[in-house]
Amino acid sequence: MFYRDERLALFIDGSNLYAAAKSLGFDIDYKLLRQEFMRRGKLLRAFYYTALLENDEYSPIRPLVDWLNYNGFTMVTKPAKEYTDSMGRRKVKGNMDIELAVDAMELAPHVDHVVLFSGDGDFRPLVEALQRKGVRVSVVSTIRSQPPMIADELRRQADNFIELDELRDVVGRPTREPREEHREQEVTQDV
Repeated sequence: MFYRDERLALFIDGSNLYAAAKSLGFDIDYKLLRQEFMRRGKLLRAFYYTALLENDEYSPIRPLVDWLNYNGFTMVTKPAKEYTDSMGRRKVKGNMDIELAVDAMELAPHVDHVVLFSGDGDFRPLVEALQRKGVRVSVVSTIRSQPPMIADELRRQADNFIELDELRDVVGRPTREPREEHREQEVTQDV
């Protein structure tokens, strides 16, 4: 439930939202997402959190980060840490939970409603703390994926759970298919 006169802030856990949308088979159109929540209330801030690989010449997320930065989103980034696990696989670690939690608590006195785009159960204490400050909290994620992308304890703590799949027609666009010549190359290489 949203009220037109309430002050809203969006907190988007970038990697978590990306994974949830991908599991449902669509991409997020961030322009439409921002417009949708501007329509639902007085949108004060829309934060987007992501870790970036600094040493790569080209990061596939860089164009999105730049676009969001120029189109009304407050970008919160930090360098991702790259390491090799015990099996010799390259792994990337870039948790932004603390940054998101600190920003949400700092903004709490200035908003009526926080919309958290994440299913990470680690955010349950944050949701509870925001509620103690009189802030309503909606959580956007999905239970329609296998496995569900939202922790049960986070869904139960939130004042409102918004199923991401139900926002598909409002904020989604179909996932991009690889171009035909790339698809042919992949098939040729597999043979």
